[in-house]
Amino acid sequence: MLPSLSFVRPLMLAGLLSTSAIALAAPPSFDVARVSADIKTLASDAFEGRGPATRAEVKTIDYISAQMKAAGLKPAGPKGSWFQDVPLRMSNITGTPTLSMTIGGASQPLAQGSEIAVRAAETGQTAVKFANLPLVFVGYGVKAPERGWDDFKGVDLKGKIMVVLVNDPDFEGGEGDFGGKLMTYYGRWTYKYEEAARQGAAGVLVVHESEPASYGWATVKNSNTNTMFDIVRADPKAAHTQMEGWVQKDLAAKLLAASGVDFEAAKAAARKKDFKPIPLKATMSADYAVKSEIITSHNVAGLVQGSKYPDETVIYSAHWDHLGIGAPDAKGDTIYNGAKDNASGTAALLELARAYAKGPKPERTVLFLAVTAEEKGLLGSEYYADNPLRPLATTAGVVNMDGPFGIEKTSNFSISGAAKLDLLTTLTQEGEKLGRHYTPDARPEAGSFYRSDHFPMAKRGVPAISFNPGRELVNGGAERGKLLQDAYTKDRYHQPADEYDANWDTSSWVGDLTLLYNVGRRVADSHDWPNWSADSEFRATRDATTAQRK
Repeated sequence: MLPSLSFVRPLMLAGLLSTSAIALAAPPSFDVARVSADIKTLASDAFEGRGPATRAEVKTIDYISAQMKAAGLKPAGPKGSWFQDVPLRMSNITGTPTLSMTIGGASQPLAQGSEIAVRAAETGQTAVKFANLPLVFVGYGVKAPERGWDDFKGVDLKGKIMVVLVNDPDFEGGEGDFGGKLMTYYGRWTYKYEEAARQGAAGVLVVHESEPASYGWATVKNSNTNTMFDIVRADPKAAHTQMEGWVQKDLAAKLLAASGVDFEAAKAAARKKDFKPIPLKATMSADYAVKSEIITSHNVAGLVQGSKYPDETVIYSAHWDHLGIGAPDAKGDTIYNGAKDNASGTAALLELARAYAKGPKPERTVLFLAVTAEEKGLLGSEYYADNPLRPLATTAGVVNMDGPFGIEKTSNFSISGAAKLDLLTTLTQEGEKLGRHYTPDARPEAGSFYRSDHFPMAKRGVPAISFNPGRELVNGGAERGKLLQDAYTKDRYHQPADEYDANWDTSSWVGDLTLLYNVGRRVADSHDWPNWSADSEFRATRDATTAQRK
């Protein structure tokens, strides 16, 4: 669970307590019509879903940089550029993959996007071809020595396909070794892929279930059957197996049943430390070509220079990319416009940039960072964190925006996932001044903390949050807010239907922008250094940078 407010407040450092006395400049006025126009433009069919390394990228980053320049920002990229080059490996499956399983002696062809969703290999290889490789069920696929947990007891996965549950062992079992409903990084599909590579597996298939995954099969299909991207790695096979993908729950249940094991019983066994891998009476074959090449995408960066501490930085970030052009939906629409995800966050970034550029100047430099390839695994922010334009040691904090506007006006706000840090306390205090209250993430089991662009910065010690506008609606409360959010997730999220709508209720937008401005401004007009709680996994990394600031 997220910390209660009674816990959050004592996290404040002595220096940070003084920031409550800082007299913030009066919040600027925000132009909702201008924000709407930015969203409408970026989410239009002309921008073709803003896929990285497409002709739409050029149009997108040119639009963002032009708006930053018009606002009065200075370019923050190398050599006076608005852009930071982000080299990526781009991989596509060529044609239709041939996929099949032999289950209990019976052969079953598998349709890409139906029973299975296989990603283009991110290892740099030009083809994936194997026949009759054994499948092994490895529970949640977790190896966590600090918890005394090992799902791989005595199994050799070389030349085998690993079948693994999504989320972590506590999702359905409640409180346990993994902290209850709060997803740890062990629950993320990215971890499962990484661990499969460490185990030497030939491939990995994650079993999809909507509740523990926190999204439906349509999202899995749309996110995994199109172009794949990764940062350029010296040894990509150390991070990826040759085949990575997802399978439907019904197929996984069939695999286990053929081996004499009930699916629910297997899940129950996987929640215990004494779980042992289950070899399945099934094999898999695959044959498909992969086109792989190194391309360059771009982050867009502009700044307002600080008046007193120009070498210190506060970052606002948002990802500009979406899924581009992909498989048609039921209406034949192939453009994944990404209006809320994340044209809205990009529009918020631009509007905040205009406010800061208008003045008065902040004491610390404020960097406005529009990152690429979030939908491909937070790759633009990962690259920035490895190659920062401004030192991480002197970056005071990050406020990320991914769908930052409420569906309607809300009385609360939140952040993505769980975190214990001073920046959350600052956000909470500024929210209370506006008559809104902090509410913990409604679904900590979804692992949202690991799914937004603040995370690459957080794991390097920089205090970072991703703002969530909340869903306790002024009209209808939390129950109606949940219904509307669930409908968006089911019908629009990562689907062509996430389009701009002139009839959106924009009553929350000014309040959301004001809160975002106030929390960033408070950190920017301070010389204090926010930190993580003493028991945070990121605290030691942050503390190690203290000497670099002297």
